[in-house]
Amino acid sequence: MSQIPHLPVLRLGRSYASLEQSEVKDYRTGEVRAVMSTVNAGIVRKDLQKLSQARAALNRFTVSELMDLSARAGDLFLKGTLPLGDRGHTQSSEEYVHTLSTTSGLPYVMVRRNMIKIHYALTHMTEILNGLSRGLDLGILDRGYGEQFGTKLSFFPTAHALGLVMPSNSPAVNSLWVPSISLKTPVIIKPGKEEPWTPFRLIQAFIAAGVPAEAFGFYPTDHEGAAAILNTCGRALIFGDKSTTQQYASNPSIQVHGPGWSKFLIGDDQIENWPDFIDVIVASISDNGGRSCINASAVIVPKYAAEIADAIAQRLGLLVPTAPDDPEARLSGFANPKMADYIDSQLEDGLKVPGAEDVTAKYRTGPRKVTGDIGVFLKPTIIRCDSFQHPLSNREFLCPYASVVQVPQSEMVRNIGYTLACSAITKDPAFIAELEKSTEIDRLNIGPVSTMKISWDQPHEGNMFEFLWQRRSIERAW
Repeated sequence: MSQIPHLPVLRLGRSYASLEQSEVKDYRTGEVRAVMSTVNAGIVRKDLQKLSQARAALNRFTVSELMDLSARAGDLFLKGTLPLGDRGHTQSSEEYVHTLSTTSGLPYVMVRRNMIKIHYALTHMTEILNGLSRGLDLGILDRGYGEQFGTKLSFFPTAHALGLVMPSNSPAVNSLWVPSISLKTPVIIKPGKEEPWTPFRLIQAFIAAGVPAEAFGFYPTDHEGAAAILNTCGRALIFGDKSTTQQYASNPSIQVHGPGWSKFLIGDDQIENWPDFIDVIVASISDNGGRSCINASAVIVPKYAAEIADAIAQRLGLLVPTAPDDPEARLSGFANPKMADYIDSQLEDGLKVPGAEDVTAKYRTGPRKVTGDIGVFLKPTIIRCDSFQHPLSNREFLCPYASVVQVPQSEMVRNIGYTLACSAITKDPAFIAELEKSTEIDRLNIGPVSTMKISWDQPHEGNMFEFLWQRRSIERAW
């Protein structure tokens, strides 16, 4: 058995070793952790012509049966030893944690938290789909039609499969696609370059649980291959920065998961109590190493901006890089050092524009960017901006970063722009009503709730049930 695992292309149930292969390396030492077969767009397009067979494999099961298999897959993903490639290697859950950490920069403690989130989604599928479908009798999807709430109902699938162009920054994003299996929809995955481990492990967990292997495609490929996946499956999710995702923003068949620009707001009625909310604000900014689209990247307050920025900076400015196995690790390393260089330069360039102060600078020891034996890191940065027009006031970076901006409450909603997750600390009915009516806020929390809190039975950048199934009118005379 070769000492280096080989991750094959999974061509709808069939492992395929390509002549073209890439190496997945330890970002600190350069050690090769696996070789991964890659394919071109021609192979992707050829295989996607057979998606009807993949869907037929799932249609042999009821939704209820697939939800049970999903729960079994969740336990295997969290605790099991599963195949790793096609050379006889296996991977325990602890080996998965270690390997993912070495290629992504996430410390062990964060990988484990992400595992728990994915496990929860897999093992609570009944609850999740009940929420997303508004209590629909999901047996109607098996029969094709039925009656509920005194209404005739029929649904049809919107796609042959769900295409996925995945990132490398956080494994928990894989929890977004796992409901598709219970919804009888195959998945076609282009994994992230540094993070093939989570989608591959999830696929192996599903297969070990009894889901047909034909329902899964795993295609490490190039940009043309990714475009084939996005444009052929019928429905797709793409993750990435604005430059990657903006070309798909107007395509209703593709859910775009780009920057979240998530925010924390404090209303006039609660601003005098601001010290009581520093803990939840700090957690919203820094949990998961600041890598999530629902990490708060701006704190908007009607007054005390300087004091609030200083209080946050005192808490975060002292954080320093630690070894990946440190149970108290709060920062993530950068698998791609050029990304750390880019972020650091963007912050320094922005600070040259009048009207911004790096409040963490006086609490930070040494430079923002740190390079050492344990990797390349960026220490947290809290910027106080004089106005929301400053170029650093509404930015998002893959590290603990936030601006603190003072804006009158009457101007907050019209100034904040698109906001994936908004936590608003207020009891003011008029302000709450204004927030609820906003077309720019995707997820809204009222009160001291972290922007990182996820309710799996509610939509996240779109409702996965409604994305994959559509209601049709039906009349049956027989």
